[in-house]
Amino acid sequence: MLPYAPPIDEIDFLLRRVLDFDGEMAALPDFSDINSDLAVDILTEGGKFCSQVLEPLNAVGDKHGCSLKDGFVKTPPGMADAYRAFAAAGWTTVSADVEYGGQGLSRVIQILLDEMLSSANLSFGLFTGLTRGAVEAIEHHGTEPLKAAYLPKMISGEWTGAMALTEAGAGTDLGLLTTKAVPQGDGTFAITGTKIFISSGDHDFGGNVVHLVLARLPDAPKGVKGISLFLVPKFLLNSDGGCGERNSFGVASLEHKMGIHAQPTCMMAYEGATGWLLGEPGRGLNAMFTMMNAERLFVGIQGLGIAEIAGQKARAYAEERLQGRSSDGTRAPVAIVEHPDVRRMLLEGKSFTVAGRALAMWVALQMDIATSHPEKTTRDLANSYVELLTPVVKAAYTDMGFETAVTAQQIFGGHGYIVEWGMEQYVRDARITQIYEGTNGVQAMDLVTRKLIANGGAGARGFYALVRADLTAAASIETAAALADKLAPALEKLEALTQKINHLSGNLAYITGYAADILRLFSHVALGWMWVRIAARAMPNDAAWDGQPETAKFFMDRMLPKAAVLADIVDAALADSALEAAA
Repeated sequence: MLPYAPPIDEIDFLLRRVLDFDGEMAALPDFSDINSDLAVDILTEGGKFCSQVLEPLNAVGDKHGCSLKDGFVKTPPGMADAYRAFAAAGWTTVSADVEYGGQGLSRVIQILLDEMLSSANLSFGLFTGLTRGAVEAIEHHGTEPLKAAYLPKMISGEWTGAMALTEAGAGTDLGLLTTKAVPQGDGTFAITGTKIFISSGDHDFGGNVVHLVLARLPDAPKGVKGISLFLVPKFLLNSDGGCGERNSFGVASLEHKMGIHAQPTCMMAYEGATGWLLGEPGRGLNAMFTMMNAERLFVGIQGLGIAEIAGQKARAYAEERLQGRSSDGTRAPVAIVEHPDVRRMLLEGKSFTVAGRALAMWVALQMDIATSHPEKTTRDLANSYVELLTPVVKAAYTDMGFETAVTAQQIFGGHGYIVEWGMEQYVRDARITQIYEGTNGVQAMDLVTRKLIANGGAGARGFYALVRADLTAAASIETAAALADKLAPALEKLEALTQKINHLSGNLAYITGYAADILRLFSHVALGWMWVRIAARAMPNDAAWDGQPETAKFFMDRMLPKAAVLADIVDAALADSALEAAA
């Protein structure tokens, strides 16, 4: 099997041609010294680490898994050394704030590094992604002393972070959680309770593990308004800022899971552990969502990363595996890539990964604009796009990532079911991405009941206007006109459905059962938009465009028509909802 090949040529093409990365960065004061050349150089080196260091550990980690002995977690062979090498090379600092030792680079670069990490070793990538989410929450909601004490070492990679939210009786409905936080009179709180499914809850990398824990203050009201967020470190700090006494919490057990075996998923027991309040009392969910929204985009990128690596392996296998006769019956055996059904499966994956990467990069760019553009109206508009696309990227990318992994496994036939070929691990690892950080059903309901109707649907209308403008421009471009013609009806259907949803915004309970269909419809239109953009901006001599016209046409001919079917299903449901409301 060929090793993982980071898609640097495609990234370069998307940065320069499709995203206009240099021009966009030049307009942002915080990123004006960043350009495509720098981004490609950074990602080329990051890709080498992923392919040379992390991918070889992927099967090792899956085989050995994590273990717990006498309260100490041991990660698989090589994992701790790889993490320390990753941190020493500065990869934990890429997009972090320069005030605390970060490089302050574009989110676009970060999200592409996250994709490569997810392709090479999904379990490893969780350590760094979760730490970054915790860093962002502390940065936004922590006091100055807390930020000074924790952020530099978390950003440098010396310390890591974890989110401790879920309890056995409070999964998606966090309002039911029972973990308690009792004031100690010195600015600290005693945290007591049990959390489950805590990724990166502990490890053997060394240093501190900083938990962000949701808990209730005494006499806090029931429901989500009674929840606060606390910083609870594995080790309390010495006067010099280093790790001192062990805090009073630990790993009660490790979960035995379908996949991501190299990632320690812990049950954590807090027994009067010392913690510090992050943000305002009773505003824990507000603080939590600072990291949760970023984490949901990160999880979507995990789906993209799995799809990319599974697709690469499947294509390499299909080009080498000889079986069956050619379609005209004159040659045998032939490489199975010649068989139409195998080509269909390969193109299904490729039509997602290329457009999905482009859309993810566009969303990451909007995040940069939302934090750095000098004009408030532009920042607000970019933020509205990020809010709208977050549940779409999380749910659609992880669904399609899992589907692509399953299809890639199918291409291998019986070998895909055998451990030694690695394909069944991608299927198992990808499955969790559809579940954690808010199940995909929850993401779909968020899109339908919140994001599509926010501000009277203004964010969605703005996004649709962007898409329509590109379709209009593409009409006069030979490489893109036919694609734009095929996308236009799907966009019209999505716009009409969004209008109806806004009219029914007071009676959306009925339609939530169709929310997943609406999200998939939205994702198909968004990915189609990216294919139009890619085709419109490609140049004949772009090496990364070789073979892509076939993939773009496949998406429009074979994938996009499914959007029309979904639109008809949802349209009928909306009509039933209106009748029910009238009755």
